[in-house]
Amino acid sequence: MKTLLHCCCAPCANMCIDTLRDEGQEVTGFWYNPNIHPVTEYRMRRNTLETYAGMVKMPLVIVNEYALRPFVRAVAEDIAGRCVKCYEMRLDRVAQYAAENGYDSFTSSLFISPYQKHELMREVAEEVSERYQIRFLYRDFRPLFRQGQDRARELGLYMQKYCGCVFSEEERYIKPKKLIP
Repeated sequence: MKTLLHCCCAPCANMCIDTLRDEGQEVTGFWYNPNIHPVTEYRMRRNTLETYAGMVKMPLVIVNEYALRPFVRAVAEDIAGRCVKCYEMRLDRVAQYAAENGYDSFTSSLFISPYQKHELMREVAEEVSERYQIRFLYRDFRPLFRQGQDRARELGLYMQKYCGCVFSEEERYIKPKKLIP
């Protein structure tokens, strides 16, 4: 079975690739991440994924669109609820590409992160699956998260410190203020 794996980054993708291959899936990676900011972060993640894909001999489709402005426009009305729009943008694109290019299914390395909104991602993936009439291959990769991170460190892969969007980058620096009693 040919599966298109949306990859947010190499550290999150490595165990997903192994798992799917162990199941007999023929995996092709797919890079489309319009949420990642700044452009230097976008390039670092993309380039690291390209390097890793070469290391493991995985075909990789790159939709090389640094799309900060469309992403911000899509989430501007609801910054707190931005994740659903982000998932929709990325999972819609991967499902559409999979359907139009002869893949049997699609999934995403986002499903390995314990920091993502797993059930919301799953709902979005199922919706786009129906829209494009392509199978969504659901896997809960979260139990493999630490192992994937450890492997990425061993390989010397670039390791990011936030999900990618400008708002999550901001949040990692802002701590809730403690009230003085």
